[in-house]
Amino acid sequence: MSKLTLVSDCGTSLLALSNNLKVAIATKLYKPDLDFSNKEDESGLKLRNNADGFELVEANSIVKYLSNDFSTSEDLAFEETVLFHALKSGKKDEIEGALKSRSFSFGKDVSASLIILFATVYALFKDKPDLLESFAEFKQFQALPKVQEAIKKTLSIIKVERSLPKNDGKRHVKTGYLVKPRNDKILPKKGEKNILVTSALPYVNNVPHLGNIVGSVLSVDIFARYAKNRNVNCLFICGTDEYGTATETKALEEKVTPKELCDKYYKIHKEVYEWFELGFDNFGRTTTEHQTTIAQDIFLKLYENGYLEEKTSSQLYCEVHNAFLADRFVEGTCPKCGYEDARGDQCDKCGILLNPLELINPRCKLDDATPVPRDSTHLFLKLNELEPPLKEWFEKASQEGSWSKNSKTITNSWLKQGLESRCITRDLKWGTAVPLKGYENKVLYVWFDAPIGYVSITANYFDKGPNDEWAKWWKNPEHVSLYQFMGKDNVPFHSVVFPASQIGTKDNWTKLHHLSTTEYLQYEDGKFSKSRGVGVFGNNAKDTNIPASVWRYYLASIRPETADAHFSWAEFVTKNNSELLANLGNFVNRLTKFAVAKYNGVIPEFNQANIPNMDTFFKEIKTLLSEYIHAMDHSSLRRGLELAMAISSKGNQFLQDNKLDNSLFTNAPDRSDAVVAVGLNLIYLVGALVSPFMPATSAQIFDILNAPPLSITDQFELVLQAGHCIGKPQYLFKRIDEKKIDEWRALYGGKQQV
Repeated sequence: MSKLTLVSDCGTSLLALSNNLKVAIATKLYKPDLDFSNKEDESGLKLRNNADGFELVEANSIVKYLSNDFSTSEDLAFEETVLFHALKSGKKDEIEGALKSRSFSFGKDVSASLIILFATVYALFKDKPDLLESFAEFKQFQALPKVQEAIKKTLSIIKVERSLPKNDGKRHVKTGYLVKPRNDKILPKKGEKNILVTSALPYVNNVPHLGNIVGSVLSVDIFARYAKNRNVNCLFICGTDEYGTATETKALEEKVTPKELCDKYYKIHKEVYEWFELGFDNFGRTTTEHQTTIAQDIFLKLYENGYLEEKTSSQLYCEVHNAFLADRFVEGTCPKCGYEDARGDQCDKCGILLNPLELINPRCKLDDATPVPRDSTHLFLKLNELEPPLKEWFEKASQEGSWSKNSKTITNSWLKQGLESRCITRDLKWGTAVPLKGYENKVLYVWFDAPIGYVSITANYFDKGPNDEWAKWWKNPEHVSLYQFMGKDNVPFHSVVFPASQIGTKDNWTKLHHLSTTEYLQYEDGKFSKSRGVGVFGNNAKDTNIPASVWRYYLASIRPETADAHFSWAEFVTKNNSELLANLGNFVNRLTKFAVAKYNGVIPEFNQANIPNMDTFFKEIKTLLSEYIHAMDHSSLRRGLELAMAISSKGNQFLQDNKLDNSLFTNAPDRSDAVVAVGLNLIYLVGALVSPFMPATSAQIFDILNAPPLSITDQFELVLQAGHCIGKPQYLFKRIDEKKIDEWRALYGGKQQV
């Protein structure tokens, strides 16, 4: 027997599998000491007698030779014609019916016909064990230990090309796990959770910088998108704050009317926010008829209920241009911290609220003259009388609504000092008119008026004319929860002044449920400055040609939730390259490219039990997902983003641990199938988790997967099923050259261009 040499076929086709299996079975049964050998200088199947040079190269002939069975049969003829052509073409579907229609009858002894026919049918339909077992003779034959050994030996030698299923673009997605479509008009729904979401209204006297954006509108957008993804009934309202001294001041500087100034900056803000992909349900403004109507109604109810009082007080008056100076027209030195550029209403350095008369060395902002005190009569909100019900409301709301720590600290500091009457009218022309006789030349104080903008913008969302649908949100505290996001300098007006005004009207207002407050975002080693244009502004971000998703990701990752944070160009580039590109981008691209190359983009039939330690993996994902939901529910957005990326990292590790590559696909197909199917479902989950932070990236992931937006549920579910066809792989992110760091530092260190 040592004179015989058997060389295996190293091909990758179904035909090669069939031929090798035929000879392997015959060898095990008849010549057990003869083994395959692989020779680099030879290809194709060969049986050679080294003594006389006799050689056979055709599998059926080798089987007949080894078994010494040269008989013919109808079954053998069927194999050598119909099945042979099917093997060569790979068109299995065409002959499956023909095979099922035949009946086979073999004798008690193993024959060459049985070996040849079984090997061919096995090669064609090994992925359909039920079909093989439907033939009693094949089932019994396959169960023989020597046949099992031959099958195992053959599969270890040959790398079989698996037939690729057709990618017809069809979706196979489990129902009940998707983001539900929303109505054009969003109203509270009975029996459901309804949340009303707003951010501090950005002021329209300059281009918003990154600190403005992350502190309010971006943060609230992330939360609103999260809520909507969870299929919570959510209305997201925002707009520009347009009345007040700052607008008059800026209009004088630019030599335009306040209305022209507001129109200009409203357009700029809207364009910036649209580029940042902020998904407001309505982005309005405070200079509307609804604002006047609703603000005056609140004012008059406070007046009628006895919560307003008239006081004549000393106010700074500029003798150069003959006018009383509103708070922001006065600058000077802060009496508390010594900051020389404090405003008449607030010190930007220490945050204390001020009366202009408290400033040291006051000066008129318009002409730098020294103002003098003169008497002026105004109306004051009796916060002192409203303090008891306000305090009771605050203690309950801040606890039930899980306010951020700084929100509670700032509000508590006001209440501990004891509230005093606060002036809510001003000697201005640009503002909501005071609806009382004798006050025709005065307007409502902007910080009394501005929070009412949330209500009027909601009213404008529903109807340009009179309507009461806004009240279904704003006067429905039993069924609506109000969530608000802002920087810490805006807190007192939303946690004290506005809710006190609501309480004073005695109407059944929807009041603040959850308050999320950010600290300040600094620029590199200094501060953003609107007046000096230091830092990155909204239009600058667009000019870098870096996608909005990258900006949103970076800002969310450094969101100043508990302490001031610093924008850094070096960190910005690093996070793009090392986190977005190397983590999320790599996970999505690596697996989707593999799925398209090896599976034609079709999720295979799979059993997750074929993946070792799968239960542990699912538990780890579930834990991270639970932490993500808890963080997002409590507006810990930065932590939520970290957890989303941690799940993406788990995906990369999952592919690495299971060694997903060509070898796994060939040698452990069942495990490869399961890894691909579970991995694509994990990408689907990650696409949903990053959707609040990077909506465009999320949409791109869903497009790659050819799947509708996935809702963030409490469990990791395998929503994409076998047979689902994904789309073409796409690169999610591009590497940023580190040389851009110094270039951007130099470019955006000066004044922004408008």
